Amino acid sequence: MEIFEILLSASFWAAVLRIASPLILATMGELICERAGVLNLGIEGIMVFGAFAGWMAVYAGLGLWPGVLVAFAAGAMFGLVHATLTVPFGLSQHVVGLGITLLATSSAYYAYRLALPQVTSPPRITPFQPLNIPVLSDIPFLGPALFSQTALTYLAFASVAVVALVLFRTPLGLALRAAGENPSAVEAQGLSVTALRMGAVMVGSGLMAVGGAFLTMSAFDSFFFEMVNGRGWICIALVVFGAWMPGKALLGALLFAAFDALQIRMQQTPMGAHVPYQVFLMVPYVLSILALVLMSRRAEVPAALMVPYNRGER
Repeated sequence: MEIFEILLSASFWAAVLRIASPLILATMGELICERAGVLNLGIEGIMVFGAFAGWMAVYAGLGLWPGVLVAFAAGAMFGLVHATLTVPFGLSQHVVGLGITLLATSSAYYAYRLALPQVTSPPRITPFQPLNIPVLSDIPFLGPALFSQTALTYLAFASVAVVALVLFRTPLGLALRAAGENPSAVEAQGLSVTALRMGAVMVGSGLMAVGGAFLTMSAFDSFFFEMVNGRGWICIALVVFGAWMPGKALLGALLFAAFDALQIRMQQTPMGAHVPYQVFLMVPYVLSILALVLMSRRAEVPAALMVPYNRGER
């Protein structure tokens, strides 16, 4: 009964969209990378650095949207490092990705201590505020749930449409997908597989960083250590869950967010007084693993994913 009351509340679904937003942005970034044939395990660290860079830019005096651009640029920078090592040099995407995660995370923490050496608690900024869309926000139930979110939440959902449109309705998207399926065919058309893959990794990494920036500039108003808390690894799983399709990956992000929002509210019910809170914390991950196992069995992995390509090879 308590679960049904939670599921029928507008505040629950508003929380689902907020929780899903950083996952959607980062998942779209990872999906772009993997569609081009590159697994980017640097996502966790890139999200951490994006969260720091966007927040620090606003704290230093830039506006919120310039802060988002700074986060994107910071993510693209780490994407360039990742792409340079894995695409033209053909180094292990697993090793380089984990190295990028360690480098980006450590760089964020070091820069934080360097910029704010005497601070005991993180300074606060004025984050994005909810946008009450005229007329729509007044609709019972749907208004508070769907049409009273921040601009970055709407950006996250718009990114799904843009990624799907580019991947499946443009020549660039066709070339990008071919780079992840049959790179020799791309080369036969006179296109550069290296340029396509490197560009995809940079853009994808920028989106991952914006996903991290959502946490400091929309969900919260300050930067603190461990705030990404494994969301990057969840996004990698969501790409597989969505079978490398933007729409299905969106559904996966919403599903995980719903599980997460539900466990938070279940802790506040009478059941939460008798069940260890750790049980509630693990529920979203257990259910997500089960869903991933069921969905991934039918997923078709891009044929050239994690396969280095040297020009002239067949």
